[in-house]
Amino acid sequence: MEILITGGVGFIGANLAAHMIKQGHSVTLLDNFHRSGVRSNLDWLREVFDDSFAFVEGDVRDEETVTRCIEGKEAVYHLAAQVAVTSSIQDPREDFAINAFGTLNVLEAVRKAAKCPILIYTSTNKVYGAMEDLRIGEEEDCYKYLDLPFGIPESFPLDFHSPYGCSKGSADQYVRDYARIYDLPAIVFRQSCIYGPRQFGMVDQGWLAHFVISIVNDRPIAIYGDGKQVRDLLHIDDLVRAMDWATQNIDATHGQVYNIGGGPSTAMSVWAQVGPILENLAGRELSIAYDDWRPGDQRVYVSDIRKAEADFQWSPEIMPKEGLEHLWEWVTANRPLFHL
Repeated sequence: MEILITGGVGFIGANLAAHMIKQGHSVTLLDNFHRSGVRSNLDWLREVFDDSFAFVEGDVRDEETVTRCIEGKEAVYHLAAQVAVTSSIQDPREDFAINAFGTLNVLEAVRKAAKCPILIYTSTNKVYGAMEDLRIGEEEDCYKYLDLPFGIPESFPLDFHSPYGCSKGSADQYVRDYARIYDLPAIVFRQSCIYGPRQFGMVDQGWLAHFVISIVNDRPIAIYGDGKQVRDLLHIDDLVRAMDWATQNIDATHGQVYNIGGGPSTAMSVWAQVGPILENLAGRELSIAYDDWRPGDQRVYVSDIRKAEADFQWSPEIMPKEGLEHLWEWVTANRPLFHL
């Protein structure tokens, strides 16, 4: 299969590329190195796979580049994005241009291609907003839904919050509607907390990797809120498998939206429950500082993944303890990368 991955040397893109190359697919990566550190992902791919893939340095805001890269492809994984809420607040115009306008360029190129490829768009749980009307219970080390034992379903009302939520949510709805209006074989993944090797996590995005990188390099960690807010954790290998299987089952997934996360079985509070695992990996007690809650921060977000299970028989296989050990090993083995 001829495949294009936008944002192809980012965290998700590099892992997806490695998987698809191993599967024998012809892979092209499009990236503009917007994210700090990702050049090392391209170096890694070249070291492992030599010249068995193509790389195009370019930007999804450039219509001509996008059109040229998509023509002739059988599948497009649109991962390129501005990913930080804080950056979207500081520069909402650039956030919109990358996330919304860039996605429109991708959609138009897919629509006009001689042979329309499958499109998977990576959206976010932020499209559901702060979800302040939900009944939330508080326990000693976590918050929990009182009425949603399986988590948030795809039918939950949208409520875009922050410029980032608006830009990603707009693109999410464009992809969904292009599938409906133009019969594009397009799929939306509303992703939760994805983590794993090759992730250059920062304080405002990729928090699990940020924690591990900070601990390994003896840098301070700030916890926003009380550390009891809950997220469902999904290892990158499980996400890549979901993308692959959704593509293979396009007859069932065509035009669908899926909440993709670890689900209730991997839900953990960001410090009260994750912290002890990291302390065990570090072999010492960790010192942290607490700061104010951030605007729109959800007390709980857990994905209801039953639709993905039903439509393409996917469910997570890697539990947080194993996944965090995997991430820890990668960070410690690649410590020089985090001094770039």
